[in-house]
Amino acid sequence: MSRPRRATTPSSGTAAAATRADAQTTPHRPAAELSVAAQPGPARLHGTDAGAHARIAVIGAGPAGLMAAETAVAGGARVDVYDAMPSIGRKFLLAGRGGLNLTHSEPFEGFVARFGTRSGIMAPLLRALAPAAVREWARGLGVETFVGSSGRVFPLDRKAAPLLRAWRHRLRASGVKLHLRHRWRGWNDRGALVFATPAGDVERHADAVILALGGASWPRFGSDGAWVALLAARGIRVQALRPANCGFDVHWSEHLRSRFAGAPVKSIVARVRDRDGAAWCQPGEMIVTANGIEGGVVYALAAVLRDRIERDGSAVLEIDLAPGHDLARLETAFARPRGKRSLATRLRRIAGLEGVKTALLHECAAPDALAVPQRLAAAIKSLPLRLRAPRPLAEAISSAGGVVFEALDARLMLDALPGVFCAGEMLDWEAPTGGYLLTACLATGRAAGAGACDWLRARARADGRCHSSPGMNGA
Repeated sequence: MSRPRRATTPSSGTAAAATRADAQTTPHRPAAELSVAAQPGPARLHGTDAGAHARIAVIGAGPAGLMAAETAVAGGARVDVYDAMPSIGRKFLLAGRGGLNLTHSEPFEGFVARFGTRSGIMAPLLRALAPAAVREWARGLGVETFVGSSGRVFPLDRKAAPLLRAWRHRLRASGVKLHLRHRWRGWNDRGALVFATPAGDVERHADAVILALGGASWPRFGSDGAWVALLAARGIRVQALRPANCGFDVHWSEHLRSRFAGAPVKSIVARVRDRDGAAWCQPGEMIVTANGIEGGVVYALAAVLRDRIERDGSAVLEIDLAPGHDLARLETAFARPRGKRSLATRLRRIAGLEGVKTALLHECAAPDALAVPQRLAAAIKSLPLRLRAPRPLAEAISSAGGVVFEALDARLMLDALPGVFCAGEMLDWEAPTGGYLLTACLATGRAAGAGACDWLRARARADGRCHSSPGMNGA
């Protein structure tokens, strides 16, 4: 899908720069080093073989967690991956059902701009694992990719399962240990990680922890947002989780709901104004649902629509039902005598409207507007669709909100919890579908894995106990 166009000069770069400046000046809160094994457990970087004994716990076996594990084990750490589900990558496999969209081929500047006010923060993370590097990473797993007509990048077979199987095999071969059906419950008073398992609660110690627990969309696949309360209790600032890449509720008539639910509305252009009055537009298609609308153009504009609803109680999405027809020509054509032709016939012949598009016109335009050529043409080119609410977070493709970047250092380590890192969708960023979500999860996972190794090496050097560690050098 093409990138949403904005009618005014974007201010996201300025906002992101301001956000980064805030992050750099935010004072660090002193806190105990939770999960850094001061209690009995794995060795803490003692002696020259410290790298071989440093243990990193990765909690969450989605794309971000698996990439963090892969990066950390390559850096010389011993890595344990814990996940509440019976198998890894459940949501990853769900994303691949309609064709696994790994990344996007658009130029990097445009790619980063998709992250809005967080683009300035996300840029260095994405640059370290850019879309081209994601394709190379997949090739290393034996998965060749291709660029579709929309610029999206897919595996040749469009499937997620072969890539995930190859990835799991490589992780295990590298020494990563997977612990499934382990639901994280936080830390106990001894600083140990606590997991609920079918056999009861267990304690685990680690020298560093990487949290990659996802947001709260599609909770039955493992991302339920339960971690929010655990981190908030430790003083970590978390932006409320909200639906992203989601559908929206519309109060349809029973006629439209019963006859057109599930119908695609193709070849349209959707427009909305953000809270600052800037106009955003997106070509593509959407789907009418029993509750409202969903689909590509809706997801691309979802953040703006959601924010407008939160501020104003509703949002108006303007739909151009006939992008290939000029307004003035439509006005002229509809002003001609209609003769015996019905309105439905004229809509089809003049504007190419029929089926669900004609139904939407009757549903959303003022009844008297259909009899006035100028007003009819205006409604076709800018049909107002009032959205009442986003669909529930559990139905959304992804989440907005999460751990704010101001609570993290450049390595994605929590300032208040040294040795604890965050990655993936649990961070406070959002992006549309099209390969941006998955690329960002992989990139932040890589950054957290590398950051954990860097932190462990720096701590060992500061302790004077790591003069020639063979395992933690050159991560």
